[in-house]
Amino acid sequence: MLENETLATEEVVEKVEEAPVEKNERQQRRPMNNRRNSNNRRNDRQEKEFEERVVKINRITKVVKGGRRMRFSALVVVGDKKGRVGFGTGKAKEVPDAIRKATENAQRNVFRVPLVGSTLPHEIVGKYGAGAVVLRPAATGTGVIAGGAVRAVLELAGITDVISKCLGSRTAVNVVRSTVDGLKNMVTLEQVSALRGKKPQEIRY
Repeated sequence: MLENETLATEEVVEKVEEAPVEKNERQQRRPMNNRRNSNNRRNDRQEKEFEERVVKINRITKVVKGGRRMRFSALVVVGDKKGRVGFGTGKAKEVPDAIRKATENAQRNVFRVPLVGSTLPHEIVGKYGAGAVVLRPAATGTGVIAGGAVRAVLELAGITDVISKCLGSRTAVNVVRSTVDGLKNMVTLEQVSALRGKKPQEIRY
């Protein structure tokens, strides 16, 4: 009986000694997981250099023999509010997938907009299809006088003082393309002076 009791006590002691080791191992593993999660969050913050904005989501219905097939198309504008902006479109069976595709397409089409302070260098009319958008520079404090798709593009480009007017087609895609056309055709005084071979003071009016 004494031998059995001593064996039982030895087993209990071994179990008690092993238990804290398992807890310590778990505690050591948890900080590693936390470090990995924190590293992933930091990478996500660093990779997300553009702010994105969903302008329009359309539902597409295709009638087939078996019924109707639903799809979605998304129009997304991305920009860093420091002079870089782009737009893209995407189609998918689900809305999140369509937005993801449109965002990836927009990031591939990013271009730089020439700015003069917080406004545009000069007045311009951007055209695409049956639509046109008039963009005019404004004094400091005017704000973004634009609506819908035009506002999304101008704000993400970093323009805070501008006056705009939509002419013709009001479809979101056409309006965005017209606005982008106008911004791409913008030129600064330095670029014009370099093309003409003169100093900026000589061609200023």
